[in-house]
This record gives sequence, C-alpha cells and structure tokens, in this order.
Amino acid sequence: PQGDRGWGGTGGTGAPRQRQAGPSCSQSGGAEPLRPQEPSLYTVKALLVLDSRGQRLLAKYYDGSFPTAQEQAAFESSVFSKTRGAGGEIACLDGLTVVYRSSSDLLFCVVGGPQENELMLSAVLGCLCDALGLVLRKDLEKRWLLENLDGALLVLDEIVDRG
Repeated sequence: PQGDRGWGGTGGTGAPRQRQAGPSCSQSGGAEPLRPQEPSLYTVKALLVLDSRGQRLLAKYYDGSFPTAQEQAAFESSVFSKTRGAGGEIACLDGLTVVYRSSSDLLFCVVGGPQENELMLSAVLGCLCDALGLVLRKDLEKRWLLENLDGALLVLDEIVDRG
C-alpha cells in the first residue's frame, strides 16, 4: 500500500507510474510558484577533470544544463577560477553544488543540483579518485591520465549511470 508516495513502482492503480514533468515544463505564460521537486536517484549533473590551467581533460555531462560546448567551456572555466586557491572542498556556482579535490596537477569535480546532499557528491568524488588511482597505478597526474585515457573514460562511465 505505497500508493502515490513516490517510492512504489505503481501509481496505486496497478499500472506503472508515468514520469511527470516538473515546473519548468509548464505551458502557461505566467509565473508559477515553485513546487518541491520529486525525489530522484539521478543526483550527478557532471563529472569534470581539469588540468592545472583549467583546461578540460575529461568531462561527462548527464543532463541538459549546459547543452552547447561553449556553455560547458564557460562553466568549466568558472569552476576552475572559483576553486583555484580555495581551501574548501565545496563550492556553490551558478546555482549548482560543486564538490572538488585537487591532485598534483589535476582538479576533479563532481557537479550536482542546488538541493543535492554534499556528502553523496563527496562519496562519488572519492570513488572517482580512488578508481582512477587504481587504473593508473600511479599518482594522479596529467601525464598518466592521458596515457591511460581509455581506462579513465571507462571509470567515468562505470561510476555514474545516466547521472
């Protein structure tokens, strides 16, 4: 008897529940009050690996937040400028939560929505860094990452399934 609580597989009628559009998909022209978002398992919007100059080495975007390459590059440069020299591990940027960790000459970032749990994003980041360390069998350095790019891309694909 889970009914329409959002956790069951059916909508209370025995038929599978259909995914409903959120408030951004409304057809009305006027401003609508914000409604709470439906819980989702998809929490990661992007995984980024940048070099010491802020250039993209690896990136995977999981939703349409940044549809064009120019928007992605602008976002990556703003992430780099915001996190460079910062002592923290979490940043809020453009309404998104960015959890990051820097290695010798690499910056690893996990991007989530504004309401996402930072601990969950941090766990994904830790998994990414640990898995890349195992695949590279060395320290996390740009040279080793580029030499083993196929394994690094496989790690990205296996860690996050559709975000």
